[in-house]
Amino acid sequence: IQLKQNGSYTSCFQHELHCPVCKDIVKQPVVLPCQHSVCLMCASEVLVANGYPPPELPPEPNSPASTPNTRSPRQARPHPPSPSMPRSPGYGTYPGRRRKEGPPLVMMFPCIPCGRDVELGDKGLTDCLRNLTLERIVERYRHTVSLGSVAVMCQFCKPPQTLEATKGCADCRANFCNECFKLYHPWGTPRAQHEHIQPTLNFRPKVLTCPEHDQEKLQFYCRSCQRLLCPLCKLRRCHTGHKILPVAQAYQALKEKITKEMNYILSNQDTVLAQITQLESGITQTEVNSVSAREQLAQSIRDLTAALAERHASLTQALEAARQKRGEALAAQVAERRGLMEHAGLMAFTQELLKETDQPCFVQAARQTHNRLSKAIENLQHFTLAADPSFRHFQLDVSKELKLLTELNFIQAPQAPVIDTQRTLAYDQLFLCWRLPQESAPAWHFSVEYRRRGVVPGGASRGGIRGGLSAARWGWQRLDEVSGSSAVIDRLEMDSVYVLRVRGCNKAGYGEYSEEVYLHTPPAPVLNFYLDSRWGLHADRLVVSKEQRCARSVPGLSLLQAADHALTSCHLTSDLLVGDVAITQGRHYWACSVEPGSYLVKVGVGLESKLQEWFHLPQDMASPRYDPDSGHDSGAEDALDSAPPFCFLTMGMGKIYLPQHNYHHHGSHGNSARDPITNGNGPSSPSGLTYPLPPRLGVCLDFEKGRVTFYDAHSLRPLWEGHVDCSGPVCPAFCFIGGGALQLQELVANRNADQTPVRRVTIQPRVSNLNSN
Repeated sequence: IQLKQNGSYTSCFQHELHCPVCKDIVKQPVVLPCQHSVCLMCASEVLVANGYPPPELPPEPNSPASTPNTRSPRQARPHPPSPSMPRSPGYGTYPGRRRKEGPPLVMMFPCIPCGRDVELGDKGLTDCLRNLTLERIVERYRHTVSLGSVAVMCQFCKPPQTLEATKGCADCRANFCNECFKLYHPWGTPRAQHEHIQPTLNFRPKVLTCPEHDQEKLQFYCRSCQRLLCPLCKLRRCHTGHKILPVAQAYQALKEKITKEMNYILSNQDTVLAQITQLESGITQTEVNSVSAREQLAQSIRDLTAALAERHASLTQALEAARQKRGEALAAQVAERRGLMEHAGLMAFTQELLKETDQPCFVQAARQTHNRLSKAIENLQHFTLAADPSFRHFQLDVSKELKLLTELNFIQAPQAPVIDTQRTLAYDQLFLCWRLPQESAPAWHFSVEYRRRGVVPGGASRGGIRGGLSAARWGWQRLDEVSGSSAVIDRLEMDSVYVLRVRGCNKAGYGEYSEEVYLHTPPAPVLNFYLDSRWGLHADRLVVSKEQRCARSVPGLSLLQAADHALTSCHLTSDLLVGDVAITQGRHYWACSVEPGSYLVKVGVGLESKLQEWFHLPQDMASPRYDPDSGHDSGAEDALDSAPPFCFLTMGMGKIYLPQHNYHHHGSHGNSARDPITNGNGPSSPSGLTYPLPPRLGVCLDFEKGRVTFYDAHSLRPLWEGHVDCSGPVCPAFCFIGGGALQLQELVANRNADQTPVRRVTIQPRVSNLNSN
């Protein structure tokens, strides 16, 4: 390992070698299931501190006699219990029976880097492999930075003449001087073949062995479990169906990946340095802004204190004025009562007045005294205080203010908005609607971001992770300062999927993004038309709204007048309604919604001339044999000769009917005639199948190809496809049988015509508009 003699680089590298528990360089590291490494002793101490029994740690041999290679087979294996010896609790009384044991104790290790508890299993640290690679890196690092200069002494010299060790034996796992090495490794014995290494204080096994199967080498790697396996572990049932590779192949693949990743990082050192500079600048700005924020906090508290002091002075002044006024009123009442005493005030004056004998003078002077005495008597009989001394009206209710002060906190950015999927749609334009959660902070305005899915500069799509990230970075466009809770996005590509998201902004900045929503734009320009009311509608059965975008059919008197035919024939009422446009070229798309409670409603297209002929025919069908399209919505029985003049799809009673027989001829050009949504699993009949009525039905007409495709307008998934004669002008058509209602989809542009346009930040390339002229 070549290290730059720089303090920052050395400390960074040394940090990679630290144990997360003791914060020192690792010693005998073991790999946890979360792939972090800790010292074996540290892991043992953590488990004991958490209440688990002390694990059985492998002993470190101090002499060749205790090494596994020199231990006798008899010493290496435990003795089985003899029949004469008392049985341990683990052995049952009868063969094949074992006493009930509790569930195995599953050990949980609190991993500091992960910040969570990692499950070690019932065997604890026994299943954790030793990280020999990390030990070798630590050893090379110690020698490089002169941390391993401590002398290693021979373990077999008799003190006090202990010599410095010159060799280490990997098999004996001990250090020797030259003389002791020759003594314990005599020539011509198996120990003479032991591998000698440099003296070390940390001996490692030569190879990793399976912790469950003694002396079995780990020769395989399970990619599903991400762990090493021995040949015996490979045969276990738990690895059935897993992708298991030879360890050499896994080594080569992982090494190539790490090499590529390292080379990529090394080739982008300028980017790393630029990001370090940006981070350091961020740290500086953090300190500066924190000081500014602290000053603003102190100023806000001072403003609150000043406002409280000012309000305190005002309320104190009002209280003092009330005290003075009430005190004066009560003092005047006291003076008045004192005047009623026997020898004072009014009583003394009255006694002197009664001594007057001149009658005219007495009458003249006694009138005022009489009034005063009458008033005094009334006050005595109905005594009340002139002012309320309780001051109950001067108590402050500060509960709301205290609650506000208790909840006083720094402003928070708005939470992630919730997209309203019921109102959000893609038609002539994209209409996005959202709301903020109730507990969210208010937003001043919103930022709406959108991108076309899978598109990068140049019109091509890139694969892989980098391509996807590049597409995401390039493709996002933004509408800033959107007020309200909805936005309209125009100038979009047809038949494309757009990804949209929104976030709020206030004084605290931008909040989190909402969940991304995917909208599919129509496959053709949107055709805007109204329902034509010039064809002499049956006023008693069919009603068109004032805006000419909604129609309702109500069974009229025709059914009542035909009640005498009820036992002999089938009597139906059919009403035809067309659009006020005639299509002569191009591809066009429109959508409508049918009321689920409708009896039967047909939606489609037809030749304008044939529709006029149909309209002028009598529409009261007194026989089941009468059917303008011979029982099939698209005239499939005539398709062998020419395309039919009409193409309809029937809906009613909350269902939509898909004629499966027509799929064989027109659907997939010879492919299986399975329904594209239900895949043939829906309720079907010999002539077709039914499917739940979608909220909105889309119709796309390709005039040049004479083809009509019906869609679920909410998801833009195709439902059914048919052909129509386009030798002349073609009109959108709607047919009512029985009661029902439908409504044409309103253009998003018309719905939001009065809204103020938002500021578009990025420039979108010129694309074809979805709205047809």
